Amino acid sequence: MNKDEQFEKLREQLNKEKEWPTIYMFKFIIPADNRKIALVEAKFSDEAIITQKESSTGKYISITIKEAMLSADSIIEKYKEMEGIEGLISL
Repeated sequence: MNKDEQFEKLREQLNKEKEWPTIYMFKFIIPADNRKIALVEAKFSDEAIITQKESSTGKYISITIKEAMLSADSIIEKYKEMEGIEGLISL
């Protein structure tokens, strides 16, 4: 399944399960690099609730971000913005 198909499946699922606007939880894993962490956090508003957890080895950081989103398309756009960050894994 390519990225476009994955995003379309996500769009359908979100529109079926959510009422808009909604608080959406994004989860990412990224190498423990302050610059990359800052890049992720910069993609979200000041109102977003951001938590971090270091892996047991200290090599990776799990970032959880909760933010009010207006539509399924706004969530998908946010995921697309994150694609340029090297080493980022979206969950």
